Amino acid sequence: MGVPAVTEPRPLAMSEPAGRRLLATTVLGSGMGFLDGTIANVALPHIGDDLGADLAGLQWVVNGYTLSLASLILLGGSLGDRLGRKRVYAWGVAGFAVASVLVAVSPTIGMLVLARILQGVAAAALTPGSLALIQSSFRQEDRMRAVGAWTGTLGIATAGGPVVGGWLVGIDWRLAFWINVPLAVIVLVLLRSAPESRDPHKMAEIDWRAVVLAPIALAGLTWGLTAWPDSGASATTVLSLVVGVVAGMAFVVAELRESHPMVPPALFASRDFSVINVVTLFVYAALSGSMLFLAIFLQVSAGWSPLEAGAATVPISVLMFFLASRFGALATKFGPRSLMVGGAAVLAAGFASLAFAPNDASYLTQILPGVVVIGLGLSILVAPLTGTVLAAVPDSQSGLASGINNAVSRTASLIAVAVLPLLTGLSGTAYQNPEAVGDAYRASMWWCVALVLVGGGLTLVGLRRRSGAPTGAT
Repeated sequence: MGVPAVTEPRPLAMSEPAGRRLLATTVLGSGMGFLDGTIANVALPHIGDDLGADLAGLQWVVNGYTLSLASLILLGGSLGDRLGRKRVYAWGVAGFAVASVLVAVSPTIGMLVLARILQGVAAAALTPGSLALIQSSFRQEDRMRAVGAWTGTLGIATAGGPVVGGWLVGIDWRLAFWINVPLAVIVLVLLRSAPESRDPHKMAEIDWRAVVLAPIALAGLTWGLTAWPDSGASATTVLSLVVGVVAGMAFVVAELRESHPMVPPALFASRDFSVINVVTLFVYAALSGSMLFLAIFLQVSAGWSPLEAGAATVPISVLMFFLASRFGALATKFGPRSLMVGGAAVLAAGFASLAFAPNDASYLTQILPGVVVIGLGLSILVAPLTGTVLAAVPDSQSGLASGINNAVSRTASLIAVAVLPLLTGLSGTAYQNPEAVGDAYRASMWWCVALVLVGGGLTLVGLRRRSGAPTGAT
């Protein structure tokens, strides 16, 4: 039996208190995930020292979370459309707080990875819900602006995460994860007055084949790629990769045959939707890989404290806070393609600048310029990208579209964290060697340049000039 339809409330405007309150609610909830990710990157060297973990173990601290998030975020978006976006969002926020406590008290690297996996499960419910609430609650002419404001305001979390997290990590890395608990309480209080919405035409059936096959595919590929630097082409590594590939192919076949697929193939009939998701894969792989390597490089090779390493990326968040909403408005007026291509070129220039930093890097002359350029590139790129992927589908499927795009971005991060150490020759306990980390860092930045340029080229060739503007789809 399907869930009864909910009478849709009046669309909100950005200028009214209810609209601003909803925006704050979605920003704070999403901010927990962003903040947690930046804290994890800064904390990795200290986690390794405290728990005696090798590089593969530290990779799984990041990838355990990303794996469960990427695997289940499609289910989270779909459940939001079925059961109510506000309801599923609240479940995710509460679950994330509980899992954060488990992370903070983990006594071993194995328990820590398990707790991070549970965090990812909760994040799969809250992450797609934030953008879906914006898309379904705001009036059409305010949506791209609201997405831009959401993107920019999240700069507060991504700015505060490395600074506050770095300070706490310098005391004890476990303290940095407790911050999610009071944030979750605030979100749940604010969420009480938010409007509820769901897709009344959504069937109640769950595509369980997809739910099972997606994590098997991603886990197999991630395990094999993470183990390869230490184990090479061992039987276990090769078997893991084969299982991942076979499960991925089975996932595609299952979705083509499923009567109510979790990832409807019809969505990809939209050229814009397909192109934007491929571009997302390349751009977010570069972004995730660069930020991970920069955080480790600044602490291990440059000898900075966790607070200094975290604060180094604050200009990115500040620029996005002030500029992202403005570029979102420009995308609404002129179309997103030119902005996205330009943003990708600027972002690539920022990564290239960081690639020249020596081990004894000066912040003012060798790190800050690249960080500022990266912040400008992301400000130009992210809001048009996010708005376009939502505008490419009917409003009733906004939760699903958000889930797919988020799954792609998280999968990109998963692949980057697993593959870049392999490509740059970093393995075992080499993350404690300043020279080895420095060489791997510089090589990783050039790989990130290439990834972003591919994404910009695909945007130029594949995206329609006026895509992403309001279309009136319902």
